[in-house]
Amino acid sequence: MGETIVNFATKQTAAPSISASSAKKLRIESNHLFQGRSEIVIVHENQEYSLRITRNGKLILTK
Repeated sequence: MGETIVNFATKQTAAPSISASSAKKLRIESNHLFQGRSEIVIVHENQEYSLRITRNGKLILTK
């Protein structure tokens, strides 16, 4: 089975210092992650997690 690796890292430019409480959270649209699929695998600290979209449009994360 082929493996697709997608790098969502973006180049950041120098910005004024912002406190953690006022910094904006990174926002990623689910369609960018899933790219037409209903399930993806996320690797975190060498552990694989499955993230899938249910028939009702909810997200479920399982190990």
